Amino acid sequence: MPKIQIYDTTLRDGTQGEGMSLSLNDKLLLAKRFDEFGIDYIEGGWPGSNPKDLAFFKEAKKIKFRHAKLVAFGSTRRANVKVSSDDNIKALLEAGTKTVTIFGKSWDFHVKEVFKTSLKENLGMIRESVEYLKSKKLEVIYDAEHFFDGFHENSDYAIKTIREAALAGADMIVLCDTNGGSLPHQIAVALKRARKATRAPIGIHVHNDGNLAVANSVTAVEHGAIQVQGTINGYGERCGNANLVSIIPVLQLKLKLKVLPQKSLKQLTELSHYVAEVCNMPIENNQPFTGQSAFAHKGGVHVNAMLKNRKTYEHINPSLVGNATRFLVSELSGKSNVMFKAKELGIELDPNTSHTKAILQKVRELENQGYHFEAAEASFELLMKKELGKYKKFFEVKTAVISNEIIGDKNPTVGATVKIAAKGEESEATEVGNGPVDALYKAFAKALVNFFPQVSDIHLTDYKVRVVDSYAGTAAKVRVFIQFQDKVGHVWSTVGVSENIIEASWQALVDAVEYKLLKS
Repeated sequence: MPKIQIYDTTLRDGTQGEGMSLSLNDKLLLAKRFDEFGIDYIEGGWPGSNPKDLAFFKEAKKIKFRHAKLVAFGSTRRANVKVSSDDNIKALLEAGTKTVTIFGKSWDFHVKEVFKTSLKENLGMIRESVEYLKSKKLEVIYDAEHFFDGFHENSDYAIKTIREAALAGADMIVLCDTNGGSLPHQIAVALKRARKATRAPIGIHVHNDGNLAVANSVTAVEHGAIQVQGTINGYGERCGNANLVSIIPVLQLKLKLKVLPQKSLKQLTELSHYVAEVCNMPIENNQPFTGQSAFAHKGGVHVNAMLKNRKTYEHINPSLVGNATRFLVSELSGKSNVMFKAKELGIELDPNTSHTKAILQKVRELENQGYHFEAAEASFELLMKKELGKYKKFFEVKTAVISNEIIGDKNPTVGATVKIAAKGEESEATEVGNGPVDALYKAFAKALVNFFPQVSDIHLTDYKVRVVDSYAGTAAKVRVFIQFQDKVGHVWSTVGVSENIIEASWQALVDAVEYKLLKS
């Protein structure tokens, strides 16, 4: 089977997802990264739809892509308009790419209800648009929009549309499950019929409304598709597009197909998180292959088995996609979890000593109170070292006071004063922040920095609050997770629990600074 082409549409289809917005610079950064990763086609946008996409193609001309082909996206000519006069077709040519993708209607229902034209005219729109763009010496990819819905309701007409594009010279016919509701067996039946109808190469473009986009894409490849269109992390309109982060390793590692160089596959997790950062969109922890929890193990029985052989509970070696095994510590843990976690941290533990049992008991007690150490490994390391007598106390907090908080002010500020003792001296600092936690941390860091200059190298990157026991109403306990990062990129998280959100935040802040000093 030939190499499977990966066609990324994060910069166009992905940006149609709710909450997704990319600046011109964001799009240029991502295009460069996709090229470095080894993506075959990068769809930059629809130059006929907005000024930003026009500007993108203008700037992208200055980039020398080492591998990828940059693609401009658009539609066929409008009904009853001469193709050479159509504004959308003109915009595609002005984009200056050597490859263009155009979509046309395959579903007779859409032709009649949306285009308000005849089925014959729609075929002409497809044929003339492809022929015209081919006459300009361009590589033309034809996206058969709503192909599977059209095939289900009027298979003969749907087939006619793609045959028309193929006869006009389209280099690739991409079958689209635009509404995302098809099932794998329906994809298979339509693929077989499409391949009989045309000798043109077939591609697949599906959406995830039935949570089957990855399965449908893989099914299409198994039935002859050689191009897969999708987005990184599955971003896209409604429920998203097919997630290339899952499709790529499934095709390469499971089906043994040629997709990317091995070195690129090992960058998959890094790419996934980089795109999420640029897009300012979260990655679900349980995202397959690249999520933080994709290879995380919690149950004591599972961990015990994993310590004997990783294949017992991992379907692939996580390093193949740039991820890593994680063993979690919680009230469900057994000694195996604690032992492995200690080993990860460079701490030697005897499974039969009282220390190991005490650590496990302490974890269970604290998690019963509302603590959660799975996502707060820095707090767990501090807990472990305190139980083992390996904890060094760097400072003592004498007082921490919040003051001058005005509720309802247009520009509210909060004052905080923190007094600490360290190295035989005391230090007090007062700072103002845009909230109590911000003010507390600023004052805390200012009081510490003369004793520990490395505190100035860290900054808070994430802050999350969860209600532990919601039945208690406003008196409920809250759990606060805080994430910090230092200047070399090291990231760590801590946790605090209290009925008072400020107290819980303060616990997590103190842990975070203690952890930094411990590691320094």
